[in-house]
Amino acid sequence: MALVHGLLLAAGAGRRMGRPKALVTDPDGTSWLARAVSVLDEGGCAATLVVLGASGEQAELDLPRTSWTHCPDWAKGVGHSLRHGLRVLGEGEADAALIHLVDLPDVTAAVARRLLGGEVGSGALRRAVYSGRPGHPVLLGRDHWAPLVAELDGDRGAADYLRRRDAETVECADLATGQDVDQPQA
Repeated sequence: MALVHGLLLAAGAGRRMGRPKALVTDPDGTSWLARAVSVLDEGGCAATLVVLGASGEQAELDLPRTSWTHCPDWAKGVGHSLRHGLRVLGEGEADAALIHLVDLPDVTAAVARRLLGGEVGSGALRRAVYSGRPGHPVLLGRDHWAPLVAELDGDRGAADYLRRRDAETVECADLATGQDVDQPQA
């Protein structure tokens, strides 16, 4: 059985939101960060690594099976945060990473479980799609970490890599919209 760790990207400043999304809570007090970690945890990940940046240590919560890393280059874009997170995960034993974003409040553990269904190993390359629109989470087997890290830069994530490698798509529109939230009124 493959060992899958969650990788939650929560480093950005959230300029349109008015504050880092790692610090956002719903009106009922639900932390977006805690909710996103629970998606990975309840979805089947053995542990989760959260990549922080703009919020610094202020965002760290006491959550089971969760560790924190701070990306020094977070302001250069999501590519740097993803690269940092994969390098840190690379020091461990995980066979695959389930990559998720902090600003997807309607994505649930059911989506993560669906992505982790079937064969999961070091060569896995799979992403959630919502009515055919690519989204997150993304399952990235360890064999893909180094080649992806070598090309990550700026504010571009793994989309081009996934497209060129013909990543398997997993339809999840029946479970969520997969829409990110960028502004407070949303």
